[in-house]
Amino acid sequence: IIGAMVIAPLLTPNVSLSLATALGDLPLARSALKTLFSGISIAIALSIALGFLLPVDPSLQEISSRTGVGLMEIVLALASGAAGALSFTSAAPAVLIGVAVAVALMPPLVVFGLLLGAGYHSLALGALLLFLANFISVNLAGVITFLAQGIEPRSWWEARKAKKATMLAIAGWIILLVILIVVVFLGDHQIL
Repeated sequence: IIGAMVIAPLLTPNVSLSLATALGDLPLARSALKTLFSGISIAIALSIALGFLLPVDPSLQEISSRTGVGLMEIVLALASGAAGALSFTSAAPAVLIGVAVAVALMPPLVVFGLLLGAGYHSLALGALLLFLANFISVNLAGVITFLAQGIEPRSWWEARKAKKATMLAIAGWIILLVILIVVVFLGDHQIL
């Protein structure tokens, strides 16, 4: 779980997706999504296999702390998304920022796979919901950060087209986050 944070394989594709959203760049968005889904699939497959082969104790702090969504987790993910976007537009070292984004994304994803492989389906669902909340929050914050920095296409006709696509994407991220919060709130998982 800790190793998954240090590697930070989802930083670049998440920031690329946020940038593509801010620019209205559909080819970049497709490429980022393809890379994201490949990375997510590999992480899930490996962690399910490890969960099946090795004993998994869901009471361990590193596992149990990633089986539910709370307000603080969403705030951390929003901050991580903003930091990830800033790392690509400022002199901030991307490696350090990558760890911040990885804290929000990789551990819940790995915990999901481990618990699923070990047969703890209810707890695995909590880890998956945490990952989804963090994924949505990281990307939403990244898009907003790029927009706040004035990142936009160079030509006016692309900017006008991108603005509409970006606003639709932001609305989509917000709707997904609200739906997820409602699902978590209505389920057995704690939101506050």
